[in-house]
Amino acid sequence: QVQLLESGGGLVQPGGSLTLSCAASGIIFSINAMGWYRQAPGKERELVAVITSGTNTNYADAVKGRFTISLDNAENRVFLQMNSLKPEDTAVYYCNADLTEPWMGLSREYDYWGQGTQVTVSS
Repeated sequence: QVQLLESGGGLVQPGGSLTLSCAASGIIFSINAMGWYRQAPGKERELVAVITSGTNTNYADAVKGRFTISLDNAENRVFLQMNSLKPEDTAVYYCNADLTEPWMGLSREYDYWGQGTQVTVSS
């Protein structure tokens, strides 16, 4: 069973920076993509950024130029560097992993979610 462990959330002032980290543990054949989503109070969960194993990236328009996603394939870990944070970035940030794992003697592609980490941007 794969688990995703997130870290790095917290309280930061507007204009500040935070780095989120998410590590996938367990038996994994390959990572197809990892990404970050966020959910603010009263809103739906939305994509923040995603990176494939080939290091192709995609960002939400709201974070382009401020956030950077990176992937350490050897460590099965994804990072989200967040700069120039704004109050509207306040949300619970969730790690997502689309990976291939052993299953019933074969393999399967499966989607995992982390528990979420709170990011609060406030003065």
